Amino acid sequence: MQPSDIELDAALAAPDRTPTHSTRFGGMDLGEQIQSWKVERAYSTDLPEAMRAFNGSASAQFEAQLAGRDGTAAPRLYSAWADRATGDAVRPSQSVVHASGVSGRNLPAFRGTVRSRSAVSGSDTVTVQALDGAERLRGPASLPRPYHGVLTGKRVASEVWCVDELLRQGGIHTCPPPRAPVAGSDDSAPFTVLYASLHGGVTATYGHPENVPHIDGYDWIREGAPFEMALMPKAAALTASWTPRSRFVVPGKVFLIECWVNTALARDSKIEIRALLDRSGGAFGYLNGVVDIAAGTIRISSGTQNGSGWTITWTSSKLAALRGAWHLGFLFDTTSTGTSVLPTVQPRLTGPDGSSFVGSAATFTEAAAAQPRAELYRVELTTDMAVECLQVTDRVWTDVPSYPRAEWEQTGTWVKGAVLDAPALPVYNVPRVSGSQWDVITEIARSSMSTGDFDEQGVFHWRGPSRFAVVPDEPDLVVTTRRDISSLTVGEEIDACRNHCEQPFQDWAGITSVAGSTVDDTVVRKIDPGASVEVSYAVAEDEFDIGPLVVIDDTVVTDIHRVRFGTLATGGTAVKGVVTVSCRREGPTYIARFTNTGTAPVWTVTKDGKPSVRISFQKASADAKQRQVAWWSTTSQGHYGRQQYTAPASDWVQNGTAAVGLSQTMLNAGRYPVPVLGEVEVLHDPRLQLGDVVRVVDTTGATLDTLAWVVGMRTTCAAGGAPQQTLTLRGTSYNGVPRDTGLVPDGALDPAYGTRRTYAQATAQYATLADLQAGEADYRALLMATGGSL
Repeated sequence: MQPSDIELDAALAAPDRTPTHSTRFGGMDLGEQIQSWKVERAYSTDLPEAMRAFNGSASAQFEAQLAGRDGTAAPRLYSAWADRATGDAVRPSQSVVHASGVSGRNLPAFRGTVRSRSAVSGSDTVTVQALDGAERLRGPASLPRPYHGVLTGKRVASEVWCVDELLRQGGIHTCPPPRAPVAGSDDSAPFTVLYASLHGGVTATYGHPENVPHIDGYDWIREGAPFEMALMPKAAALTASWTPRSRFVVPGKVFLIECWVNTALARDSKIEIRALLDRSGGAFGYLNGVVDIAAGTIRISSGTQNGSGWTITWTSSKLAALRGAWHLGFLFDTTSTGTSVLPTVQPRLTGPDGSSFVGSAATFTEAAAAQPRAELYRVELTTDMAVECLQVTDRVWTDVPSYPRAEWEQTGTWVKGAVLDAPALPVYNVPRVSGSQWDVITEIARSSMSTGDFDEQGVFHWRGPSRFAVVPDEPDLVVTTRRDISSLTVGEEIDACRNHCEQPFQDWAGITSVAGSTVDDTVVRKIDPGASVEVSYAVAEDEFDIGPLVVIDDTVVTDIHRVRFGTLATGGTAVKGVVTVSCRREGPTYIARFTNTGTAPVWTVTKDGKPSVRISFQKASADAKQRQVAWWSTTSQGHYGRQQYTAPASDWVQNGTAAVGLSQTMLNAGRYPVPVLGEVEVLHDPRLQLGDVVRVVDTTGATLDTLAWVVGMRTTCAAGGAPQQTLTLRGTSYNGVPRDTGLVPDGALDPAYGTRRTYAQATAQYATLADLQAGEADYRALLMATGGSL
């Protein structure tokens, strides 16, 4: 139910109502010109119609008929060929906001965009149709497909993570979005090299998971998450790591590492994020930040992995005293004109009360903290507490001290527009997707028995398979035939009964990731100072996504997924920490990008003068095995016979446990047919929403008193009239197990079958016509054998 107030509740309960509405197109109020309007909402599903409340997506549609104004007909004002000054208000893709209510108290009823307009010449009517937020999700769907889940046998994503990612592609966010997601031609602009929302998966929007924690070591939590969902360790020091999509160089620019945590949900007191740097000769450096909430300290360190380093410490008393959602960040300025740098660093924190802590910028002075030339190799997270929205941004600002708070907080750059449910389907191998983002969200909803829809305020809601599994105790609204209901049809169908439920699933056990195709470049490529070179390579459809190439030198040589940069086209000396290597996948193409940050040209060349780029792809060692599980009710089958439902095979169900959960949910929903209350015409109540529970009381017809879910809703109104609201309801439970008291059901086979006399039997008994006429009263009796019955 939408939130209401005392005045609206009183107006709805009053004997007389005065309906009101407001409608804006393009932000312009055209409510007085509305001749009629209609709003429809309903779930679409692959289930039998009588069970449709249990999965699918819902897309609300709005239709209005506009009249003209000031003596000018509507087609002249709002048709496709109308003057732009008036016509643009209802052009396709223009915003539409509609609200309705009574006695001047309106509630949101629809928010979306115009889909079509139609003007009837010679009339004063233009019909405008609009669709809700689903229209924002018509872009091409794309999901990352890391190989680590198949390689390690650990889940890397979930159906919720994939829905969240598709929403983000349409500009609908559940937590702070990537700061700089798009790479442009300006290689000095900010650029997100790693973004992991941690919303039901360790898979990254940008970057690739590397060290994937085992599911026994963590949970996905919503209660207490800083924004929507967080990775919650089950014990202290949970670790995970990612490969960035860009191996930016050090010395280089200013980069930012950040995340959100809830310090009130902690197994211990620390969180550490480390950037591992790939140096020459197989050595690694590191830059990391550690927050200790118990000690109230923030430490930033710089040094050599498994070697010496140095640490700078800041103290904040609020860390220990103020538990809750904290925004943690570490700024690193690695700008240098030489071959080594002593970084300037600064911590940035925002507390749950909105207060900001900005540590004083400090520069390392000790030699142990120096960072020679290297590339970003990996980002590592070690956490004792709930964490969300991890990201790393290169070239985030010109320097550390002047970095403004508005940039740090991403002020005015995003609005939370979706609410998610807990994950239900573990994903080891993210399926290949096609179609629009809305198409894929619909597919996931149907496969996972979930529902997805936009509410009246434009907020997207994803609800998992448990949504309709628990019968509610109290309704959101009571409607009765004495006041609210003008028409009611109650139906019960055998199609609503499914007492043998089968769920196919993909079994990835025993399958791993193996080397796919290897592509060697055929050209030695020159990269001038300050210039970038992009090279495209074909990727097979069954091959996974891979990270950027590893930059090698002459002391550490690898034959897989690497590139060497030389000072001469014939080989020369190997160069490290000068060329930023990044990558992206666009459909069937892997694109490598090389940016020379130095002052001299370099070449992609091996020591002996050959092209040094080698791309090594990954693929699954075999196809997943198709299996299925089944659950059934023998009691129901005794009353209704065996009624089977086999869910369509789906790439989204990837283990037996998830398949069992889905088949049990389906059986619980369908072991007995639940009544459907169709075409329930009620007094218009603007508070009602799709998925609400109403109590239906009928004292005049069917004599029922039951709870039911709202699975469809249509509201129409003509100018000068009262809105008419028609609901489609699905009962929350069935009317008990059949008893058949006093009934002796007839068998499925006519007992008279096989008991009729043959011609030979009749002539043997009645030799003459006279005998027949004397012995049998009629033809029917003649056919029936002794003791037979009709």
